[in-house]
Amino acid sequence: MSVATTYLQTLEKSLYDLICETSTNLPKDVRRAIKRAKEAESAGTRAAMSLATITNNIVMAEDNVSPICQDTGLPTFKVKTPIGVNQLEIKEAIRNAVKKATEDAKLRPNSVDSLTGKNSGDNLGEGVPVIKFEQWENDYIEVKLILKGGGCENKNAQYSLPCELEGLGRAGRDLDGIRKCILHAVWKAQGQGCSAGFIGVGIGGDRSSSYDLAKEQLFRHLEDTNPIPELAKLEEYIVEKANTLGVGTMGFGGEATLLGCKIGVMHRIPASFFVSIAYNCWAFRRMAVDIDANTGEIKKWHYQDGEKITFRNEEEKAETKSESRVVELKAPITEEQIRELKVGDVVKISGRMYTGRDAIHHHLMTHDAPVDLNGQIIYHCGPVMAKDENGNWTVKAAGPTTSIREEPYQGDIMKKFGIRAVIGKGGMGAKTLKALQEHGGVYLNAIGGAAQYYADCIKSVDGVDFLEFGIPEAMWHLTVEDFTAVVTMDSHGNSLHADIEKSSLEKLAQFAERVF
Repeated sequence: MSVATTYLQTLEKSLYDLICETSTNLPKDVRRAIKRAKEAESAGTRAAMSLATITNNIVMAEDNVSPICQDTGLPTFKVKTPIGVNQLEIKEAIRNAVKKATEDAKLRPNSVDSLTGKNSGDNLGEGVPVIKFEQWENDYIEVKLILKGGGCENKNAQYSLPCELEGLGRAGRDLDGIRKCILHAVWKAQGQGCSAGFIGVGIGGDRSSSYDLAKEQLFRHLEDTNPIPELAKLEEYIVEKANTLGVGTMGFGGEATLLGCKIGVMHRIPASFFVSIAYNCWAFRRMAVDIDANTGEIKKWHYQDGEKITFRNEEEKAETKSESRVVELKAPITEEQIRELKVGDVVKISGRMYTGRDAIHHHLMTHDAPVDLNGQIIYHCGPVMAKDENGNWTVKAAGPTTSIREEPYQGDIMKKFGIRAVIGKGGMGAKTLKALQEHGGVYLNAIGGAAQYYADCIKSVDGVDFLEFGIPEAMWHLTVEDFTAVVTMDSHGNSLHADIEKSSLEKLAQFAERVF
């Protein structure tokens, strides 16, 4: 075997290891931030229950070497190479490593043709994975990777100053206007990006470079200090004030809304003043390695300094200790059972449920369902699936996806097919709430990102329809046991999400006066 072949094989293995570690094992600085949030939360609340589930999920993902969250996003690599290193070889090695990681269920197949909707099945396609190269004068290769899921990617925001902001008024072209934009973006995300989250902020540039700068901030160490004093002060201010808004973990209310804020700045042209926010969920999956440019071996892992929080010695279990009523459900569910549920109730589901995301909802608007959905439960979930040695499907990760994308369809679909319950995360809007009230339905909020916790609740995969839509978008027939979620929208017109949005907006307004 030639030296060149050995180098490429070793490089590909190093990149594969980077992908697997990023997907399954949270960095030390992220773990410490989650621990601080957990310790600050009041015991017995929905937020405390969520954080207990989150920490349990972190342990399970590490033990199972399986994805922390089922949405492994669009893999984005940032690579720095010494002068003279062949970047084309590195790009090919990355693509091969991504393909293998997808085959091994460390990544969910997320690459979809934007025109046809066809899933490539291997996370490869036009422009994906994203790979950005830069040369430097060091003698080794640095590879950074971030796996940023769609739920938090959709909560990114960009502002063009000056502008008017709900609750905060006018944001001008200065540091105080920047402050208002960042706070507004955190408030606007609510629980839909799997709060408590992290944000990277880019100030200046054009529209695209501003977003790039914002995402680059997510690679900073959470415990570093911004070298620009004004921005260091602003970073601390944003985290402190964001955690007084009461959005809380999963948007359930509580003390932890934001776990970290990192801000970068660049020059701009006089006519444009952009402030871009890259929002990241609590499952903050970013990692980096230094690779020997001659051998392809990993020389160093980043984000490994300091204490590693394992969450293994904590007594509380990932279930509520509050006085919330716990109701057991098993489909088919009657309208009478649904009408008895109220916002705040905790449900434990056993029996059958079906997954259904964007493609399924779009299809069902004009087609019949492949199964009888009367009285059934739809789970907004795009799982990570694999086949065992006998060719049977098994679930590797199965947390909820953001539900608001189904708002145009959900109420009509529930009425058309008699569906009684929908499970997802982040809540839904006024159209769905009205349909729940008219039809006798309920929205159940599961814990976003807790893909291992919920995969453990799934006892068997009993069938699948619409596999041609791709694994994430297919309708999976699941048998579950003690699948726990919280009623956040009931059949009486009540919505926890609407209540939290309203109360947090009132709290946001207290920061309208100039600070910087």
